[in-house]
Amino acid sequence: MSAEGVTDDIDDIVNSIENVDINQEKKKKKKNKQKKKKEEAEAETNGDNESETLNETTPNEAKPDGDATQVKKKKNKKKKDAGPTQQTDPPTLPISQLFPTGQYPVGQIMDHPIGQTDAKAKDRFGSEEARAIDRLQLDMYNDIRQAAEAHRQTRQHIQRWAKPGMKMIDICEELEKTARSLINENGLEAGLAFPTGCSRNHVAAHYTPNAGDTTVLEYDDVVKMDFGTHIKGRIIDCAWTMTFNDKFDPLLKGVQEATEMGIKTAGIDARLCDIGAAIQEVMESHEIELEGKVYQVKSIRNLNGHSISPYQIHSGKTVPIIKGGETTIMEENEFYAIETFGSTGKGHVHEDMECSHYMKNFDVGHVPLRLQKSKQLLNTINKNFGTLAFCRRWLDRLGETRYLMALKDLGEKGIVDPYPPLVDIKGCYTAQYEHTILLRPTCKEVISRGTDY
Repeated sequence: MSAEGVTDDIDDIVNSIENVDINQEKKKKKKNKQKKKKEEAEAETNGDNESETLNETTPNEAKPDGDATQVKKKKNKKKKDAGPTQQTDPPTLPISQLFPTGQYPVGQIMDHPIGQTDAKAKDRFGSEEARAIDRLQLDMYNDIRQAAEAHRQTRQHIQRWAKPGMKMIDICEELEKTARSLINENGLEAGLAFPTGCSRNHVAAHYTPNAGDTTVLEYDDVVKMDFGTHIKGRIIDCAWTMTFNDKFDPLLKGVQEATEMGIKTAGIDARLCDIGAAIQEVMESHEIELEGKVYQVKSIRNLNGHSISPYQIHSGKTVPIIKGGETTIMEENEFYAIETFGSTGKGHVHEDMECSHYMKNFDVGHVPLRLQKSKQLLNTINKNFGTLAFCRRWLDRLGETRYLMALKDLGEKGIVDPYPPLVDIKGCYTAQYEHTILLRPTCKEVISRGTDY
């Protein structure tokens, strides 16, 4: 082979290698171009989706790009999840979970009554000083509103749930179980303020079943359902009357209207005697016909409303439900239980039946005890109830046994006071309605008001 032929062959080989490299490079460029177009198309689609999401969640805000958009999306999702939780049926979720912001529903707001010559009260509604005092106490207001919401949801559950034929003890335990869940019971910080009263017919107050009581709710019963909740000792004391027979409606209407009159008349600088007179006038304007006989609805003259202080259900002032009471006035920042009792009987109650309600004396100091069982029981009372009322069922629930002698000993020493049932004459019917009100510097708040009453 000549040198020239060898050179030609080498040139051919070099050219073929260069052509292969060029073709591979073209293919690579084409692939990269297609990949780039695909990525641009995907990015455009994602951008549109993100823009739509952003428009839905924050229409008035600027639309950030890239990673910032994704962060914003996540934040908006969290905000959406933080809304109020729906209550279960029957109610079991604590009120604090239903209102994650920690702000609870405000009660009914009413103006303080203004006397004919009371210029001071007129200034109160628009006073900047009064509004400033109001703002300082928002945390306390919020605590008692939480207790009120727990009370509302508990009683509305019982109003739907309770039926004739049920045992009274079962109704009380269902109510207390529900209230403990909703208030998120926590020792003396939050819980029940006093035992569930379920006084029937001629029994007006302070009856709750002891262990072994087999009393059954009947169709013709008139039952006063009275229970309390508290947060940090701020007590909601609120009651209604439960009936199933419509013939008792005039009795209930008279008592409820009397309670509403008491609430309307109450306020800063209102005299307690004037409230009592207004309540009696409304109450005794009503009558009820039973078995062909007409009865006037009478105010039960030795029962009344009362002021409430932290961990003290009856704190000194009484709100009468008849005329002729004290001329003491109501004052700013006081809490009151405005409650009225009407009766078809004598309109006067006395103690009777087996005792179930007890409460440690609020003002008692140290009293030496000799019985070991009395010391042990007093420790249990101090730890679980403090100066709040309790009942024998609650001691049973805590595992206390054979405590009646010790309870009697504490009563004789003046440390714990018994509160037996209060009854009118047998065969009559009694009814009760009650609300807790707060006399704020700028207004009057009916904290326990609900859609039911």
